[in-house]
Amino acid sequence: MSTAVARILGDLKTYGGLQGKDIANIVDVSTATVSRWLRGGGTPGLHTQTVIADLRYVVDRLSDFYSAEEARLWLHARHPLLGNARAIDLINADRTEEVLAVIERLDAGAFL
Repeated sequence: MSTAVARILGDLKTYGGLQGKDIANIVDVSTATVSRWLRGGGTPGLHTQTVIADLRYVVDRLSDFYSAEEARLWLHARHPLLGNARAIDLINADRTEEVLAVIERLDAGAFL
């Protein structure tokens, strides 16, 4: 049985190029835990669900501009417009709005 979390994790792989180990590192759990979620077993805690949902939204926005592989690199790269932080770290720290502001600049045609 596919759960909402499993479907979101599948979207992260398809549209964001994120593998189980990437997601595990982003939300600070083991890869075995992510595998269990993908199989529909267990449910992440509320904070982790929020991080996963925010990550999905960011990946969805990035998919307007980048391939899945490029989106994955973008998420892991340090960005001057993010104070040289990585988007994945800001998302985990509940600072997704800062990441989305940079993506909005992409949408407005600004070069990043």
